[in-house]
Amino acid sequence: MSYGLSYAGADGEYDECDVFLFGVRYDHTACFKAGAREGPDAIRRASYNFEEIHFEHGLNQTFPVIHDYGNVDDFLIPEDMISEVKFTVAPAINNNKFTVAIGGEHSITSPVIESFPKDISVISIDAHLDSRDEYLGTPYSHACVMRRAAKHVGIENVYVIGARAMGVEELEHENPMPFFSSYDVFDKGIETVIETVLDTVKNERVYLTLDIDGIDPAYAPGTGTPEPFGLNPMDVKKVINIIGDRLCGFDVTEVSPPYDPSGITSILASRLINEAIAVHGKSLK
Repeated sequence: MSYGLSYAGADGEYDECDVFLFGVRYDHTACFKAGAREGPDAIRRASYNFEEIHFEHGLNQTFPVIHDYGNVDDFLIPEDMISEVKFTVAPAINNNKFTVAIGGEHSITSPVIESFPKDISVISIDAHLDSRDEYLGTPYSHACVMRRAAKHVGIENVYVIGARAMGVEELEHENPMPFFSSYDVFDKGIETVIETVLDTVKNERVYLTLDIDGIDPAYAPGTGTPEPFGLNPMDVKKVINIIGDRLCGFDVTEVSPPYDPSGITSILASRLINEAIAVHGKSLK
């Protein structure tokens, strides 16, 4: 574990915290542009940009209580990263903490999901389906995250929103990943899409994973695999709020500061983390 700047307002001790936040500085399976390993620290710095009160939720940032664990140790091969993340997050999940993971590339989501009981659903906001069985020799690539999630909770409990880039092998898979494309969102509206997804998945509790490239690069340019025609940030904010008290955990991945000179992507990622924490705080009240 490495220590540095803590997330803004994350000054609670572990035993008293409602929210367990940690970073994973990992991007070793990146296949286009690396740099997401710098995401956790950049997002923490960006978190000091915001006011302490969430006026639309009627909450001060001091509630719920947040504990920032720091960054897990860095490893080269994905299997070692998987073990380290599980070692870090499993006790918090078992202690009923709301977990917030900051990537790093999207592969960091797999061990978090696998640390939960199988009675959750997983919704991913992503430009890609990430549903390959393996990629470049490993089933723990960033391109396999939702396939790993489906193996854990069942294909009937996973869904991707915002997809607009996918491989032939994903579309022709014997168990294709359920998804709504970004074009579906534009046509139907995000409220209709997320309500349909929530009505479709079988398990009540929902883990939401946000690959920042699910958002259009006009709003979030700092990512390793930018894909045009994405969602807008308000869509994501609405998704978090509509999931509401069903939300059991959240992560943001694939923020790549080397391609984000203005810092706008890190700022957006931090604000969406704040949104998830505020929604969880409301559920506690």
